[in-house]
Amino acid sequence: MAGFSVPRYGPEKRSVWTRLTARDSVVRRLDWPLLGSALALSFVGSLLVWSATRGRDSLTHGDPYYFLARHALNTGIGLVLMIGTIWLGHRTLRGAVPVLYGLSVVLVLAVLTPLGATVNGAHAWIVLPAGFSLQPSEFTKITIILGMAMLLAARVDAGDQAHPDHRTVAKALGLAIVPMAIVMLMPDLGSVMVMVVIVLGVLLASGASNRWIFGLLGAGAAGAVAVWQLGVLDDYQIARFAAFANPALDPAGVGYNTNQARIAIGSGGLTGTGLFNGSQTTGQFVPEQQTDFVFTVAGEELGFLGAGLIIVLLGVVLWRACRIARETTELYGTIVAAGIIAWFAFQSFENIGMTLGIMPVAGLPLPFVSYGGSSMFAVWVAIGLLQSIKVQRPMSA
Repeated sequence: MAGFSVPRYGPEKRSVWTRLTARDSVVRRLDWPLLGSALALSFVGSLLVWSATRGRDSLTHGDPYYFLARHALNTGIGLVLMIGTIWLGHRTLRGAVPVLYGLSVVLVLAVLTPLGATVNGAHAWIVLPAGFSLQPSEFTKITIILGMAMLLAARVDAGDQAHPDHRTVAKALGLAIVPMAIVMLMPDLGSVMVMVVIVLGVLLASGASNRWIFGLLGAGAAGAVAVWQLGVLDDYQIARFAAFANPALDPAGVGYNTNQARIAIGSGGLTGTGLFNGSQTTGQFVPEQQTDFVFTVAGEELGFLGAGLIIVLLGVVLWRACRIARETTELYGTIVAAGIIAWFAFQSFENIGMTLGIMPVAGLPLPFVSYGGSSMFAVWVAIGLLQSIKVQRPMSA
C-alpha cells in the first residue's frame, strides 16, 4: 500500500519484554514448576523456622524475627547464586571444575585446623565474622558431582566411547574419595552418607559397569564395619545408631530427640494445631527444631496435610529434575542432574525419616526448608545447575 511501511527492527531494537518472552529466551525456557516448588518450600520453611524460634530468647537475643530475617536473607542469597549459576552455565563451570574442586578440598581441610568449630556435636564448621559460619561439606557435594561428571562424560560426549571405561571410573572414584575421607575425619557422618549416595547415583547415570556398583556396595558395607570397629565415630554418633536400633534404650537421653519428634508429629493430626500454636513447639520440647527437626513443626502445626504438602513439593522438585536428566542430549548434563537427584532424594528421606523414627539421626537439614546458610546456598546452586541444563539443551530436545 502506497505511503505505508512496516517498521523493521533488528534484535537490538526489540523491547526488553519481547526479548524475555521470545521462544528462545532464557526466561521462557526455565523449568518453572521446578523453580516454583523450590520457592514454595523455602517460603514454608521460613514460616516453620519462625514458629520454632520466635519464643526462644536464648537463641534470638530477644528478637523474635531474628531467624526469620536470616532465613529470608539466606534464601535471597541462594537465589542470587542460582541466577549466577544459570548465567555462567553448567558447561562453563565444567571448565572450572579443577579450581572449584581444589577450593572445596582446601575448605574441608580447614575444618580440621584451628579455624574449625564444633556445632551441635559435629566439628564441621568454619566460624566467620559477624556471627556467620560455613559448612564446607555442603559445597563439596556439588564439586563431587561436577568433578565426577567431567571425568565420566569427557570421552563419551566427545564420541570416543559409548560408556566410561574402568580406568575413567577409577579416576572418578578417586576424586570423590579424597574429600569424603576428610569429611569422615571430622567426623560428619551424615554428609558422608549423602556423598556415598551421590557417587552411586552418578555411576548409575554414567552407564558404568554394574561390577563397579556391586563392588562399591560391598566395599561400603565393609567400610561401615571397619569404621565401627576402629572407633572413627564419636560416642554420640554410636549412641544415635544404638537408639535407632532400640528406641527404648535411653528415652530421656540419646533417644529424647526422636521420641519428642514423634510426639510432636503425632499430636498434629490431620490439619494440625495451627501455625504458632503447637504445644511441643512453643514448649521447646524438641531440640534443633529450626534445623534438623524442622519437619516436626510442620507435622504438629500444619498436620498431615501440611507435612504432606512439603513431601509433594519435594516430589515435584525430584520429578522435574528427573525430566531434565532424561531430556538432555549430553551425558555430562545427565550425570550432573542425576547426582543432584540422588542428593535431594536421600537427604529428604533421611531428614523426614529420622523425625519419624525410621532412620537414624544423622544431622542432615531438609532441603530448602531447614535453617542454615551453607545448606541453602548449596541447594539453590544445584537448582541453578538443573536450570542451566534445561536452558542450554537444543530447542529440538
